[in-house]
Amino acid sequence: MPAIICPLCRQLLQRQAKTWSCAQGHSFDVAREGYVNLLPVQHKSSREPGDSAEMVMARRNFLQAGHYQPLRDAALALLAPLGGHSLLDIGCGEGYYTSALTGAAADVTGLDIAKPAIQLAARRFRDITWLVGSAALLPLADASVDIVCSLFSQLQIAEMRRVLQAGGHVLVVTPAPDHLWSVREQLFDAVQPHEPDKFLAGFEGSFELHTRQELRVSLSLTQQGLRQLMMMTPYAWKAKPEKRAALEGRGSFFTEAAFSLMLLRKI
Repeated sequence: MPAIICPLCRQLLQRQAKTWSCAQGHSFDVAREGYVNLLPVQHKSSREPGDSAEMVMARRNFLQAGHYQPLRDAALALLAPLGGHSLLDIGCGEGYYTSALTGAAADVTGLDIAKPAIQLAARRFRDITWLVGSAALLPLADASVDIVCSLFSQLQIAEMRRVLQAGGHVLVVTPAPDHLWSVREQLFDAVQPHEPDKFLAGFEGSFELHTRQELRVSLSLTQQGLRQLMMMTPYAWKAKPEKRAALEGRGSFFTEAAFSLMLLRKI
């Protein structure tokens, strides 16, 4: 188990039966699904932060169909040779990628601010530590993990640096410039390339770029798959409703996903 700390006083948590507690008397029960909620109400920006249950289910169904399996395989191929013991997946969602990363580290923890996502993950994958928590204030002790993963999640670089051991690695996955370009052409009047390079600036001084690669995946989507894709991307709520409806009305659609994978080492 990783060194989990109290989100209130930042002291170590110890587990006894179904409860995690600290020396200050703060306690957190293990839910029946097996996860621990370490997101106190004062750390929430809304009543139900993160993805909704509907968004979580759409993403699970899309990913389970295998559309992004090449990305999962590529992430594992980058991380497995590192020989890490402990791995933290930030913004893990329903656990599709996290569950595969047990091949890269013996001790894997998945964290997400969305309770519905963690509930779903904990029901399916019992050999992983699942936490509802904030990436901006990670409930893990300093220098307690070897690897941190952030696939499409907001980057809290200072917290990543804090929980990583010296020489530890961060894997960042972001959309490549033309990710889902043909989808975005249908949704927006003007399409701007994604900018993966802008994410690297925040790592300067504390990390060095170890490996970088781009992965492209052709997608032939049914109407159902296209609707699931819309539900799991920010494009859906940014687009005009009529454009989204027209796209989702298509019987099938071809597009290409493009990902930028950046592996960095803490220095």
